[in-house]
Amino acid sequence: MIRIGVIGAEGRGVIAQRLHNPENGITLTAACTLHPERIAHLREKFGPEFFITGDYRELLRRPLDAVFICTPDYLHEEHALAAIEAGVAIYLEKPMAITPEGCDRIIRAAKARGVAVYMGHNMRFFPVMRKMKELIEAGRIGQVQTIWCRHFISYGGDAYFRDWHSERRFSHGLLLQKGAHDIDIIHWLAGGYTSRVVGMGKLSVYDKLPRRRPEDPQPSVAFNRDNWPPKATGNYSPVIEVEDSSMILMQLANGVQASYLQCHYTPDDCRNYTIIGTEGRIENHGGASSEEYAASVHLWNRRTGYNDQGHEVFTFPYLEGGHGGADPLINEDFLRMLRGEPLEGATLLDARASVLAGYYGTESLRNGNCPYDIPPFVE
Repeated sequence: MIRIGVIGAEGRGVIAQRLHNPENGITLTAACTLHPERIAHLREKFGPEFFITGDYRELLRRPLDAVFICTPDYLHEEHALAAIEAGVAIYLEKPMAITPEGCDRIIRAAKARGVAVYMGHNMRFFPVMRKMKELIEAGRIGQVQTIWCRHFISYGGDAYFRDWHSERRFSHGLLLQKGAHDIDIIHWLAGGYTSRVVGMGKLSVYDKLPRRRPEDPQPSVAFNRDNWPPKATGNYSPVIEVEDSSMILMQLANGVQASYLQCHYTPDDCRNYTIIGTEGRIENHGGASSEEYAASVHLWNRRTGYNDQGHEVFTFPYLEGGHGGADPLINEDFLRMLRGEPLEGATLLDARASVLAGYYGTESLRNGNCPYDIPPFVE
């Protein structure tokens, strides 16, 4: 029997709930939440004996085999170090931490205590991303030279400028918080880590919109497509100091060059990757298939004029389970870690590399756009 707990049962904590499968020997037995309204739901779903607390230290004193850490980013380091000290295997949501030092403390502690830590970079399990990785490894576009990622975030005003995300002390910035996913995918597709980064960005929209008072209740985060355009909305965080539009250029240690561009006030929401090699390029249309549309990957490998579809198109059906079917796959990979089997997901060093590129890219855009060299991990 594998006994699992979750710190941060709401929001992204749903991924731990999806792993609950008593018939196959996997049980979610304990949860830590600071939201009283979640308690009745958890009791109803997991039974009256289900342990619920508002103190993560109490949860870590329970007999657990693994714990999911799905709390806000600024708490990841504290909660991960406590779980490592308790000797419990960990599923840690991205980003690993919000500072380079925080990442290094987690890695060193996990190695010293021999505790397995799995990083929740679930985009590696999106069928679209896996197909692009497959095409690269099959040599369909030759040797990768350049990667561009454009990230359109229509829901930025709903998700990142109404709560803790909008303050630097809690997120450092959205290049790190939101961009950690995409930077990790860029590293994964390119087969290398960023060694030097330069950034540019600004806060141009949400700082000019109506805000709630500090004493007013925080609204629940809801993705509402009627919240448009941004200038017609309000009730934003009292403190807004992170950029709503930003971009970085990355020099990878293996010679690949990449760019990541992020905007939080676009009318649409999607990620668009272009990977250019010595013999072709690939591009995705949509990230994860939904009930509304099928995401696709397009391959160009012959000389042509304008051709928006490419020479081959690969489409992907909608899959149940969250994030276009990626969440069940990353849960399976987490179980492989618990069984000591080879993994397909991101390593601790992978996760560190994505944090540091986002962190120093943010430092660059805030400090005159000067380039920053990424410090290597030192044992």
